Amino acid sequence: MKKFLAQSYIWIVLILLYSPLIFIAVFSFTESRVLGNWTGFSLKLYENLFSGGMNGSSSLMSAVKNTFIIAVIAASLSTILGTIAAIGIFNLRGRRKQTMQFLNNIPMLNPDVITGVSLFLLFVFLGFSQGYVTVILAHISFCTPYVVLSVLPRLTQLNPNTYEAALDLGATPSQALFKVLIPQLRPGMISGFFLAFTMSLDDFAVTFFTRGTIGLDTLSTYIYTDARKGGLTPELRPLMTLIFLIILVLLIILNVHQARQIKKQKKNEKISKYSAGSGFSHRLSRRS
Repeated sequence: MKKFLAQSYIWIVLILLYSPLIFIAVFSFTESRVLGNWTGFSLKLYENLFSGGMNGSSSLMSAVKNTFIIAVIAASLSTILGTIAAIGIFNLRGRRKQTMQFLNNIPMLNPDVITGVSLFLLFVFLGFSQGYVTVILAHISFCTPYVVLSVLPRLTQLNPNTYEAALDLGATPSQALFKVLIPQLRPGMISGFFLAFTMSLDDFAVTFFTRGTIGLDTLSTYIYTDARKGGLTPELRPLMTLIFLIILVLLIILNVHQARQIKKQKKNEKISKYSAGSGFSHRLSRRS
């Protein structure tokens, strides 16, 4: 009975999570403007989405373009800044290190509305004209702590003497950083990049307060504005379906790649253990 209840609970949760996505995907293949009204199979909404035709799909694609441009720039710069900050925090000691880690966690725990209002007041005080630049700076400010959180665990797994060994062997600090340290931190940096990219892609509150009045729209602000008009653009249905499928394919590729890496690592460990055992047996036989 416990096993049945546990499996039932899991399936209920999965159904609640994925049924809206499946519902939207199904009704993306019909022309009806009303979600839930099936008028026959059609690819018209997909055609409108990519051709910029009816129902404001051109403004929707412009919002999608802005969203991805901002997310890529913010995630890239956040990865660079977060990696440097993580290395600096890791090399601190005692209370200074604990204090910096505490300060790094505050932006992640701070509500998005407070972050957005604070950055809005800061940009107004500094006299910045709000637009692309302010939105990107705002996204960098709340994405960087997530990169730091992704890179720090990787630093703790490294041999602390590797960097000093590179310096002792004649490498300059920059060469030791880029040729020794960064390659070992690359998995954490990649994880931090994708996490920052996802956070930037998903953000609404910070973008809403820092985009200004120049008509800059991201996907989240576009959906908010569209919903206030009394309904959602039908082309959002095929767009959400495509985004879901792209993320699903990427996750499958990443999981397959990680599974292969783990399998390869285990195989190499078995080979090294076998080689070590064979060498020990050979030395023992020679001594005997």
